[in-house]
Amino acid sequence: MPMPYRRLGRAGLKVSVLSLGSWVTFGSQMDEDKALACLEAAYQAGVNFFDNAEVYSGGESERIMGRALARAGWPRRSYVVSTKFFWGIHEGVNHENTLNRKYLLQAMDESLERFQLDFVDLVFCHRPDPETGVEETVWAMHDLVTQGKALYWGTSEWSAAEIRAAYEIAERHHLRKPVMEQPEYNLFHRERVEEEYASLYEDFGLGLTTWSPLASGLLTGKYVDGVPQGSRAALKGYEWLGAQVTDADKNAVVRRLMDVAGELGCTVAQLAIAWCASNPRVSTVITGASSVAQVEENLKALEVLPKLTPELRQRIDHLAGRA
Repeated sequence: MPMPYRRLGRAGLKVSVLSLGSWVTFGSQMDEDKALACLEAAYQAGVNFFDNAEVYSGGESERIMGRALARAGWPRRSYVVSTKFFWGIHEGVNHENTLNRKYLLQAMDESLERFQLDFVDLVFCHRPDPETGVEETVWAMHDLVTQGKALYWGTSEWSAAEIRAAYEIAERHHLRKPVMEQPEYNLFHRERVEEEYASLYEDFGLGLTTWSPLASGLLTGKYVDGVPQGSRAALKGYEWLGAQVTDADKNAVVRRLMDVAGELGCTVAQLAIAWCASNPRVSTVITGASSVAQVEENLKALEVLPKLTPELRQRIDHLAGRA
């Protein structure tokens, strides 16, 4: 099935319905060669959006992606790259857990150097900063866009009230407005996208680049019998995932969804990814992969997407205990 493209909310930019992210994988599970192979497999299938963040692997994820993109040699106009700022990768009172102007402007320059790019297409405020005035952050993000270092800016895991405040400040001062949000969205994590942000889609044309469609692997079905060796939850530093992915009630839902996936001739992971993409408010679903085979498996969710009728979505809701 050809890759569908959707506008990033009300912006003119179009992104592939499925995209490829680098969290956990680039630098932790994959070196540059494997990263390049995964990027090429996705790109050849029509993926045009590649998501990243300063904090992923302490900047190494951006370096790996940058070198891989340089080796791929694709026209810069043909792909969309993002980064995100908040946590910082340097120690210092003005460079950790902040969205102050000094940090944002310097972090962007360092990020572009790691990427070996003149600009990123999308830049996100990775989390809200209660200690920095929203107006300061909005002005800094506006300046990054007007300087040509980013084309669009947005937020990640901000509340609806925080997004609205940023938008209204930008409007009042005729600044570049936030146009996208990157929230977690999957069958087990839905309220923010489906309820909290509801008014923002109509009022501001908010676009969504959603993450964790598989609930950190829970919706692959591989944790129904515990944590297998080599899985993300078994990685050093990701022990916190263990309790989440071995939740008995959620795995009972996964078992029920396996039956639906069997009827559709797909995996439960492909069903879960397609389910996220079937929400018309979602501009793109960010997928993760540690191998070319996994990229190809995830992309098969496109074949499931047309099968997700309103009736089937309602049945899935019922199986997930939502109706």
